[in-house]
Amino acid sequence: MATPTNLDMDVLRSFATGFELGSFARAAARLGRSQSAISSQLRKLEAQVGQRLVRKSGRSLVLTPAGESLLSFARRILDLNDTALAALAAGAVGGTVRLGLPQDFAEAWLPGVLGRFGRAHPDMQVELRAERNARLITRIAEATLDLALVWGDASGAAAGEHLADLPIRWIGPRGWSRSPGAPLALALFEAPCAFRSAALAALDQAGIGWRLACTSPSLAGLWAAAEAGLGITARIAIGLPEPLSVLDPAVAGLPALPSIGLSLHCAERRPAAAVAALANLLRAAVAAVPIR
Repeated sequence: MATPTNLDMDVLRSFATGFELGSFARAAARLGRSQSAISSQLRKLEAQVGQRLVRKSGRSLVLTPAGESLLSFARRILDLNDTALAALAAGAVGGTVRLGLPQDFAEAWLPGVLGRFGRAHPDMQVELRAERNARLITRIAEATLDLALVWGDASGAAAGEHLADLPIRWIGPRGWSRSPGAPLALALFEAPCAFRSAALAALDQAGIGWRLACTSPSLAGLWAAAEAGLGITARIAIGLPEPLSVLDPAVAGLPALPSIGLSLHCAERRPAAAVAALANLLRAAVAAVPIR
């Protein structure tokens, strides 16, 4: 009976990280390796499985069917590995991890992240803050949060790590259409807000008149205003209430909106093991966010 091949965990992590970040150069930076070392690991992985995992498409690398299949397995293998190590490292040590994040994520995938963290760290308490960007940045700077997911440019906050660029979308009721000749009615966060700034700048550049029909400090308030037909809003397309949908700019006569960066900030350069474990779960959750 042939001895089974053991996939190298470090090689799998480099492979998965490269496609989660959209670049093996970014993977090299995150993992503290050179690009040539990452390339060598990829060749080693292809030799182990006996199949091509990536192919060139223009100037980029894309997954082959075998690569797509292996990436799915790699994520599960790495998740089990990280969860096992976190559970063993946690032991019976209690404590509190303080996490802040934008309201967009509180209902969409936070329960899954917390469930995995709770199973690995049953004696840890999690303190959550779903707040506006400015407040999250302040709390990280004051070290009243251990971790925070932050939108856009977060200069001044400690230890920021870019995780993703997510497209901003126009969002409104299904079947929405502009009223001819009337200023575009908007429902937006109170200033300062990166989404508000992006929406107004795009409309001004396109020469489209607008009016603020509703302002709110909470995401629930924006969704309610949009559902009620007071105005459309601009957010990422995550966790949308059922009556709302992404509006196609070409069909709705609206300007295209840019993407917004999402970064992970840690109050300490060398966080405690539980904080580092939660940070890894957040990275994986963000990497799995569908782009639409």
